[in-house]
Amino acid sequence: MSNHREDEHIVENRELNIWEALIPVIILMALLYYNVAFKEGVWLGDYSNQYILLIGGVIAAIVGFFNKTSLSTMIREIWENLKSVFVPIMILFLVGALAGSWLVSGIIPAMVYYGLQVLNPTIFLPASVIIAAIISIATGSSWTTSATVGIALIGIGQALGIDPGMIAGAVISGAYFGDKMSPLSDTTNLAPAMAGTDLFTHIKYMAFTTVPTIVITLLVFVIISMNIDTTGTADVTSLLAVIDDTFNTTPLLFIVPAVVVALIVLKTKPLIALSIGVILAAVFAFIFQSEILDRLSDSQFSSVLTAIWTDTAIETPNETLNELFSSGGIIGMLWTILLICCAMVFGGVMDGIGALSRITKALLSVADTVFGLFASTVISCLGLNAIASDQYLALVIPGKMFKKAYEDKGLAPENLSRTLEDSGTVTSVLIPWNTCGAYQSGVLGVNVAEYFVYAIFNWLSPFMTLLFAALRIKIRMIAGKPVS
Repeated sequence: MSNHREDEHIVENRELNIWEALIPVIILMALLYYNVAFKEGVWLGDYSNQYILLIGGVIAAIVGFFNKTSLSTMIREIWENLKSVFVPIMILFLVGALAGSWLVSGIIPAMVYYGLQVLNPTIFLPASVIIAAIISIATGSSWTTSATVGIALIGIGQALGIDPGMIAGAVISGAYFGDKMSPLSDTTNLAPAMAGTDLFTHIKYMAFTTVPTIVITLLVFVIISMNIDTTGTADVTSLLAVIDDTFNTTPLLFIVPAVVVALIVLKTKPLIALSIGVILAAVFAFIFQSEILDRLSDSQFSSVLTAIWTDTAIETPNETLNELFSSGGIIGMLWTILLICCAMVFGGVMDGIGALSRITKALLSVADTVFGLFASTVISCLGLNAIASDQYLALVIPGKMFKKAYEDKGLAPENLSRTLEDSGTVTSVLIPWNTCGAYQSGVLGVNVAEYFVYAIFNWLSPFMTLLFAALRIKIRMIAGKPVS
């Protein structure tokens, strides 16, 4: 998959000044802040951010009309934007299908089952990082990981006499590592879609900064664990028993993810690799989870199709596990897909009226070096996480604004997608009024201020990406294009 368009450009408009270019952005930020701070989920419903992006597009169009930009120009840019995300949207549909099929086949429950057995009281904190990472990679969701295993780990850790802030920091560090590296994650799909690269190139390139960061995080938690006293035992027997009673858990289920990983390594097209993952998971569901399929529907075939397409929930005696063992299927990806489409509308109008060109030039006039470009991206992502209070917008807006600037510097698009994730995705949880910070704090019962220092992976990631930029480590250039 490649979203790069050779003929892509950012429209210039000499009649547009910087303040006019910023009007739609300022209003967009104000509406997003108001929506989160005062009327979240009420005045525009569950699709508030999508509507607000469309409103921002309308405002940008009005600015454009006053500056002699034709409607046809704006529509043309919107269409170009929408065409560029067609393949990522298809990937997202497959990701939803993969999540549903991996649930009913028992693959995700098996990952949880064997992951929980890593627990050991003497290395509880690094083990919590690993468990959260495994489950987040399997599910593609840091939120689901925290709301399920995260809650359990908080309870177990407190019984051992460990500071809840430490436990929450370990869980969040692992969960966001998995969220970044999982092809099932919406942000991991969104970042390359905005930057113009493909999913698996993004994941492989992101590993250069993400792996050292998680290694440092684990080392710090090992040191912390060696200097704290623990009491009691880490008993997850009841959780393991429930999973074992509900699903047919066997290491053979790992054949499916192993095949998908092998296909990815062999550079198989993502659409093909993920499709094979869905088909194999469906076959394994019939082989290993016939009782689950019978419970979900009168027809096993119908149960598999329902899991792939729409909401599926597998009930267990444990409420903590019930939320984990649910999936939205293909339909569950519509929220993210609509966000991408609305972002493309906003970005297309902003591009069409010449606003992106004007804003980008203003930013680049302040930071005209390669490192300055990376630093500007990081600052923009951090600022949008604080102002817009939404991690998706912290990826979408800088992604669209800086895409052309990276190309002009001769930088491959995976540099931008990696920086977006290193500074946009992971830092959202560090801001109390951001949707991610509010969610994690509420679910884990630990204030952001308590876990901030211990969410090592999250605050270290932006520094790591800047360090790589400053030392020119793994900064990939566009083939045949000189650095400007």
